[in-house]
Amino acid sequence: MGSEPVLNIAHWIPRSAVNGPGERFVLWLQGCPLRCEGCWNPDTWDFTTRTLMTIGDLADRVLQTKGIEGITLTGGEPTIQAEALIPLLERLRETELSVMLYSGFNLEELHWPAARQLLALADLAVLGRFVLSERDLNLRWRGSRNQQLLLISERYANIDINSERSTFEIHLDNTGCTVLTGFPDDAWLEDNKFFYDQREQGNLGGPKEAAFTSKK
Repeated sequence: MGSEPVLNIAHWIPRSAVNGPGERFVLWLQGCPLRCEGCWNPDTWDFTTRTLMTIGDLADRVLQTKGIEGITLTGGEPTIQAEALIPLLERLRETELSVMLYSGFNLEELHWPAARQLLALADLAVLGRFVLSERDLNLRWRGSRNQQLLLISERYANIDINSERSTFEIHLDNTGCTVLTGFPDDAWLEDNKFFYDQREQGNLGGPKEAAFTSKK
């Protein structure tokens, strides 16, 4: 891979409509020190090597996905890999693609230079830990009431953040693995207990993969 920056990736979906405005390429980064109670992605906590990809290869993959509005970074905790993500976003920002960032850190905690630079490259961000006791499915793109939806650029300045509640999708990848993403409600999960059972057994998304749901 040479000297080009490399990202440690847990998973990706090339096209999703529940992880930010429009249809978006969604990238889950591996590694998170916060470990929020109730997180849907506990397999992304460990700082183990999952899939290593250069920013060039990843940028090509994103840019080859036709018709998307942008990219959403989630995890895991994306800001932990901020230094490698910065050149990726700089390349993508040369196009018309927008950037949405999820971070479990609050704004005041994102004090180190690389994290601030990464945030400045985003159009919007959801910041703050997922708090299970404040879980609320009536929030757009957020999982709990304490989280802040920050509109950074002018691109989405007129968006109504309260216009709709969160929803979810089920994807079937090319290996036959099922991936759940978004914010399913309790009634659906109770009626489809298979997803809970398979998630606990580590069978969703294939070996070593969990059900990927936006935890933030």
